[in-house]
Amino acid sequence: MSRALCLPVLLLLLSAAGTRAETPPAVVLRAARLFDGTSDTVVSGGVAVLIEGGKIRAVGKSVSVPAGATVLELGDVTLLPGFIDAHTHLGMQMSDNWAQDQVDMLRRHPAEQAYYAEGYARRTVEAGFTTVRDLGASADFVDVSLRNAISAGLVVGPRMLVAVHALGATGGHADMDPYPTDRVIPPGIPEGICNGADACRAAVRFQAKYGADVIKVMASGGVLSLADSVDAPQLTLEELTAVVDEAHRLGKKVAAHCHGDTAGKTAITAGVDSLEHGSFLKPDTLALMKARGTYLVPTLLASEWVSTKLDKFPPSIVEKARAALQARSQMFKDALKVGVRIGFGTDSAVSPHGLNAREFALMVSLGMAPAAALRAATSVDAALLGVSSKLGTLEVGKVADIIAVPGNPVSDIHVTEHVLFVMKDGVVVKRPAN
Repeated sequence: MSRALCLPVLLLLLSAAGTRAETPPAVVLRAARLFDGTSDTVVSGGVAVLIEGGKIRAVGKSVSVPAGATVLELGDVTLLPGFIDAHTHLGMQMSDNWAQDQVDMLRRHPAEQAYYAEGYARRTVEAGFTTVRDLGASADFVDVSLRNAISAGLVVGPRMLVAVHALGATGGHADMDPYPTDRVIPPGIPEGICNGADACRAAVRFQAKYGADVIKVMASGGVLSLADSVDAPQLTLEELTAVVDEAHRLGKKVAAHCHGDTAGKTAITAGVDSLEHGSFLKPDTLALMKARGTYLVPTLLASEWVSTKLDKFPPSIVEKARAALQARSQMFKDALKVGVRIGFGTDSAVSPHGLNAREFALMVSLGMAPAAALRAATSVDAALLGVSSKLGTLEVGKVADIIAVPGNPVSDIHVTEHVLFVMKDGVVVKRPAN
């Protein structure tokens, strides 16, 4: 697709525009409980948070209410930092018809896809996810345009860190499935397809030039693609090292899609910042991750969702999906034992946007403590994304991204799936119906 389509994408996003909400001079939130994003427990017995100028100015049981402040009594809820999802794809969403999805990706103009993306973004933020890392767009720069439109207050959605095109080898998971070349022009460096270290450096530079906040690279094959083995390495150590070196030189982190164990070792050695999925990682590879400080973003919801719809996919994908699902639970348990830093990410687009919080219960079902799961989506993800100075905890001076859930999420993690209140940048995005 032509890069000239970027302008229609932005124009159509603007057509969905609202006006930027004015930040009130002072707001006080009152609630029964608070989870600050760092602890193992919830503070009970009544708490309050003072917000001024989009920032948190006071937190605790005794917060003075400034003259003229708006007081919101939220009742029997727990306040938490806005959730962070470190692995989304807001520019797309799978349906129950895999074959039709492939047609739609080729047929829709980016401007049309932008309308869908705006809806996915709204669902995500209303589910309590005020920040996302978006790891690969469906069409020409929809992710960049959506990020910019949200930042400008033109549409409602989470704060986005975007990757533009994921990088990978010819025939790999970042490459298109093998459509006839007389109908679809094979992608190249601008689309992230690179072979050899120099080409991989060039692909990083291209994504950075056109708006990438983070670099996504495909270290192994994937589940939902036809032409590759799910666990086979797809880039050499030299290629991955070039990606990481160039990205880090430009001040950008690298997220590596990786199911396979051998590919995982190579990516960790190359210095990637996170491994996404990690289905077949072995304990010694997980130990290497811990030693190197590499984060794991397990995306349990993606495999869980696909497992309920296996009859909708081609046989080759079904086989890969079953193998990944069978392996990932033990991998996650091993990662907990080893002490790998585990972030929160869903791969939403595989599952419908807005259901992101279902990942919490999956993490807890495999042995993670509820408070640790909550930290994964708050302070841990903030560190992974490099935004800890602004986000991830309810502390004085942080950006006022605050959500509320009914009851106590440490006692019942499922309440995270029923977010009642969302504030982003000090502006209320969602409030209780009553």
